Amino acid sequence: MRSTYKALAAATALLLASAAPAVPVSLTKLTGLTGGTAAGTAVYKADLSSIGLSTILSIGIRDNSSGLGGAAGQFSGFDLDAIKLSTTDCLDAACAATAVGEPVFSFTTGTLFAPGAQRAPADPKLFGTDASGAALDDVVATLGLFDAESSTVTPAGFLSLGDNGTIDFNLTAATSTAGLFLYIGEVGDNGEVAAGSIVVRDTPTGLPEPGGLALLGFAAAGFATWRRRRG
Repeated sequence: MRSTYKALAAATALLLASAAPAVPVSLTKLTGLTGGTAAGTAVYKADLSSIGLSTILSIGIRDNSSGLGGAAGQFSGFDLDAIKLSTTDCLDAACAATAVGEPVFSFTTGTLFAPGAQRAPADPKLFGTDASGAALDDVVATLGLFDAESSTVTPAGFLSLGDNGTIDFNLTAATSTAGLFLYIGEVGDNGEVAAGSIVVRDTPTGLPEPGGLALLGFAAAGFATWRRRRG
């Protein structure tokens, strides 16, 4: 019986964590551009020290440009050059590109990608994704570096989310928001970040959502039954 109680308690804690709210962040565009030889990446900064969370464990980005940014085919939607957390307070894109970042991203194991739609003519997959088009290709996207070429003729170093696509980064460790800044690189400098939704959370993402709440109710009911039997 004690093991049953422990399992129910663990499940309840996990599901309560999944219900933690996502906190939207406000971004400010830095001056100048960075990126590859074409230097076509705009960088946006968010001061995370005032968001009301003491630590963060995940970051989410959603494209909601509805066709306003990006291009056709595999370059539809928000083109993400890089994402970085740093305690360096930068005023321009070049500074953000060279600032020392917190080593808390694991792009190969901690990233959840849900590709959005492509504008015609569609390609087999969005740029920067793997062969299936359903996951990040870290060798191509290189989201830890501000290195993207803004030209779609010889593209390199970024990920296209697709229209209404989403990407979530689970950090490898809880990261204090004190003096912490979030930097996001947008390839092409065409306003895709401003049309997107950026959130941070103090819990990992990818846990059960609506169905999880139902499971929580089931677990609580089971626990109540167990208590009655004990009585």
